[in-house]
Amino acid sequence: MIALGSDHAGLPLKLEIIKLLDELGLAYTDYGTDSLARCDYPVYGQKAAEAVASGACDRGIIFCGTGIGISIAANKVAGIRCAVCSECYSAVLSREHNDANMLALGARVVGPGLARMIVTQWLEAGFEGGRHADRVKLIHQIEGQQA
Repeated sequence: MIALGSDHAGLPLKLEIIKLLDELGLAYTDYGTDSLARCDYPVYGQKAAEAVASGACDRGIIFCGTGIGISIAANKVAGIRCAVCSECYSAVLSREHNDANMLALGARVVGPGLARMIVTQWLEAGFEGGRHADRVKLIHQIEGQQA
């Protein structure tokens, strides 16, 4: 299950990615928004991130104008490793090296065709473990120190 979330600026790209997920036969839950009316990205970033952190969803994909604001909000939730990506290479390495469990995309930065490629490759990539697992553990330790 994939958690989705967006603000008003990210909604059009989220709708495009929903089409992709439907084509791929992947289940998702949309945590909002469903309107082009101005709204606050932290609300929807948090909702999607909490679904991933709780285990209700395996991964999350979130959207705002640049992807930056909503990724910052999501990363405030313990256990979330959200990467904002505008190209495929970083998206794949965010999974392989950082075990990113959320992906953020900027609807004003990434067009629909590229977004579909980024999401597809991010979903197909797996965590390599090994030395990277040790680094992810260090991230969790930092997170624990902040509590």
